[in-house]
Amino acid sequence: MTDLDHIRNFSIVAHIDHGKSTLADRLIQETGTVKDRDMKEQMLDSMDIERERGITIKANTVRIDYVADNGEAYVLNLIDTPGHVDFAYEVSRSMRAVEGSLLVVDSTQGVEAQTLANVYHALDADHEIVPVLNKIDLPASECDRIAAQIEDVIGIDASQALRVSAKTGEGIRATLEAIVHRLPAPRGDRDAPLKAMLVDSWYDAYLGVVVMIRVMDGVVRKGDRIRMMQTDALYGIDTLAVLKPQMVPIPELGPGEIGVFTASIKQVRDTRVGDTITHEKKGCAVALPGFKPAQPVVFCGLFPVDANQFEDLREAIDKLALNDASFSSEMETSAALGFGFRCGFLGLLHLEVIRDRLEREYDIDLITTAPSVVYHLFMKDGTVRDLHNPADMPDLTLVDHVEEPRIKATILVPDEYLGDVLKLCQDRRGVQLDLTYAGQRAMAVYDLPLNEVVFDFYDRLKSVTKGYASFDYAMTGYQEDNLVKMSVLVNDEPVDALSMMVHRDRAEMRGRAMVEKLKDLIPRHMFKIPIQAAIGSKVIARETLSALRKDVTAKCYGGDATRKRKLLDKQKAGKKKMRQFGKVEIPQEAFISALKMDS
Repeated sequence: MTDLDHIRNFSIVAHIDHGKSTLADRLIQETGTVKDRDMKEQMLDSMDIERERGITIKANTVRIDYVADNGEAYVLNLIDTPGHVDFAYEVSRSMRAVEGSLLVVDSTQGVEAQTLANVYHALDADHEIVPVLNKIDLPASECDRIAAQIEDVIGIDASQALRVSAKTGEGIRATLEAIVHRLPAPRGDRDAPLKAMLVDSWYDAYLGVVVMIRVMDGVVRKGDRIRMMQTDALYGIDTLAVLKPQMVPIPELGPGEIGVFTASIKQVRDTRVGDTITHEKKGCAVALPGFKPAQPVVFCGLFPVDANQFEDLREAIDKLALNDASFSSEMETSAALGFGFRCGFLGLLHLEVIRDRLEREYDIDLITTAPSVVYHLFMKDGTVRDLHNPADMPDLTLVDHVEEPRIKATILVPDEYLGDVLKLCQDRRGVQLDLTYAGQRAMAVYDLPLNEVVFDFYDRLKSVTKGYASFDYAMTGYQEDNLVKMSVLVNDEPVDALSMMVHRDRAEMRGRAMVEKLKDLIPRHMFKIPIQAAIGSKVIARETLSALRKDVTAKCYGGDATRKRKLLDKQKAGKKKMRQFGKVEIPQEAFISALKMDS
């Protein structure tokens, strides 16, 4: 059992690539938590896809034993959090389990949009924040300028910012001392009824569901009977352990400690993140406030290329949902693509990661439909409906108006690219809210429609600023706009997988681009195929795919011209008849490429 004064719980927060996971590696190595022979880069990033992309996706925890310079032994619980905007939910969750944060800022790059967003998460959770200037071994490092920038932009004192190089290990000992002396100890009452917060849970093939908890009050021991307060389920604790990153069994967890337990729980659905865990008898009376459930922002359909894999896909999605509380799915069918799932994600990177994991870990080939957002339809009869899939849009005569989700986007960009960024936001129907300067960099704050951002905004932003801009967004609410559903018709038949919601002023441009693309993708048939983009019954763009022709007059030589004419007329009649009964098969690749135009 550890005395409360000798426990420190903290998380490491930063923008993408500012060195959170590397700093965590050095802290683990410096304290000998993991033997040198078992040490590897990004120790806490365990998923293949995390290691391959070099990003953190899941927040990970490790318990470190540290003997300070004054000879006292401390227990440090570290949570390494993701930096990307799509995983902000993981960050805000992890923050609630700890009392302080190390704010890592790259001393060559300075404060970025995500640095700001993650600091606000930490301040919301009442954290004590210790700034850390990383990468001081690089020649381009400018510690004094960046420390001043932290004070200007974020408004926290950086005069005592730690200067470290997570790569070489310089300044790591000072960081450990700062954690012990500058971050607060947790508070809690050992004799009160058990009150523990469920921070995370994941599925292990051997142990069933592993649940991570932070004990607020009371003590939990192996063999205790516990109750989950939200679901009212009862379990007996089989194993109790702390993570060093591997599980090390311990007899009990007291206040302020972070650990994991297993209790023969079959499904992660039975464990809700943010739930309060207490004893079956003599439980605590009031539950902890918990977290708001994650709000998916982007929706898209996932369909198996091979229809026989539908059951495999269902099983794979169920398993993934076990480990990812922010991912939601429901079944849907499409005339073009068959059976599949409509899934909700926190952003496009989240969508890519889930899709990659499904294809990789479960070996399923997928088709992803165009990402879309949720619209609110205000009907003439006074009811309000949610529209997830543009193909389900009711007749426009029944709809009074449509509202779309808006976001507040914060873009930090070097001065010379500001004009391009402002133009990009203007083109995407953005409204400028604020424009300020932090040193050489401009901070533009825009109100933007989410559906304009979902497709390729981030890629365009990176390309117009040569990769120097950083971007962060938060949902602000819904607003009415002049939106219409654009359908794509091939041979006069609507293709539901390609329909999308667009702004009326943009519809023609979007429609023209889509039909031109499809003209190159659909193979030619024996008859002419019209490809049209339409709003309601009005066609706004059209391309015609010409027919393959067989030379029917080849066997005619000499004689009367009417003989040739007769053969050509016969062919023409045949083509006309063929067109009435002919079905145009659109190959899967064409769907994928047509949708990629926007993504």
